[in-house]
Amino acid sequence: MKSRSATIAVCLALLLLIAARAALAHHSFAAEFDAAKTFKLTGVVTKVEWQNPHTFFYIDVTDTATTKVTNWALEMGSPNGLMNQGWTRNTLKVGDVVTVDGSLARSGKPLGNARSVILASTGQRLFAASSAAP
Repeated sequence: MKSRSATIAVCLALLLLIAARAALAHHSFAAEFDAAKTFKLTGVVTKVEWQNPHTFFYIDVTDTATTKVTNWALEMGSPNGLMNQGWTRNTLKVGDVVTVDGSLARSGKPLGNARSVILASTGQRLFAASSAAP
């Protein structure tokens, strides 16, 4: 009987840890990004993570003055929110050149919340299902 209680307790503890991790992964826009600090970046897509709760993509941005390349992480809405804006899983691909506008991270890291993405190959502008307040 004790081993059964111990097994149940371990299972419950694991479920709580999983739930806590999921809760930490999601955040409010204002906690991480500053709507007053906007950016416009152009770069080459290096990675796309089409997943919940937020889709991320990464671009290499070259500083024209120094030729230094910085890899930026850009957060968008959920896959469902993006599909409602006309995106598909294949809209953004590694190697695509894009121009992104959005809000900078409060941390000062090369991280932003994208509001829109313009695909250089077609000129198409897609909204990024941002969680920023209008």
